[in-house]
Amino acid sequence: MGDLAIDFCGEWYEPSDEDIFDIGREGDLEVDDNPYLHRRFLQIARYDGMWWLSNVGSMLSATVADGSGGMQAWLAPGARIPLVFSHTNVIFTAGPTTYEFAVHLKTPSFRHEARDEDQAGDTTIGPVVFTDSQKALIVALAEPMLRRDGTGFSAIPSSAEAAKRLGWALTRFNRKLDNVCDKLDRVGVVGLRGGVGKLATNRRARLVEHAVTSHLVTPADLHLLEKMSGVDEG
Repeated sequence: MGDLAIDFCGEWYEPSDEDIFDIGREGDLEVDDNPYLHRRFLQIARYDGMWWLSNVGSMLSATVADGSGGMQAWLAPGARIPLVFSHTNVIFTAGPTTYEFAVHLKTPSFRHEARDEDQAGDTTIGPVVFTDSQKALIVALAEPMLRRDGTGFSAIPSSAEAAKRLGWALTRFNRKLDNVCDKLDRVGVVGLRGGVGKLATNRRARLVEHAVTSHLVTPADLHLLEKMSGVDEG
């Protein structure tokens, strides 16, 4: 295996130092024949002794996070980010489908040292505290990804499907989704609003990407689906 390797659906790819590695509907890594996905969406290449991930698409964005969930970035069209961790997860959504691949570096320029007191999946992010029902909403949307092993792709449930999973009325689900997105937007999580006072139409996808990569929700939280089923916290 070379210095950098990519894992997608259990298949491994090793970009060379000299070439640009294209990821999209077509390219070196053909993700899926999805009409919502750019033919060339992401590129991985080595410049000035460092590997870079670039978004060469025009519409879609990607969420990039280290394996621990401690660092997360939103890669918008035209942006690029250095790949400095030994394990980096990349998640993006095209239409109804969310995709994930992992980038592994043998010689990372940054190493994360975990502390014993580090906790993953806490319900607090900075000043944001989520109730059990709000967290259950996130779990309901992220359930396909949380139950999937490894990298690959999954479909994010519609609001109606997630509401049914929880035994809630759709109006209640949407109200709580508004509250969750608003809380995260206020602390700087990008992509949850489409403009001033207007929630983004793809907020469910962005919420799931953020929640999974930051470890806001983990498979250990799946029990909330049953715990909060039909429960009304107001």
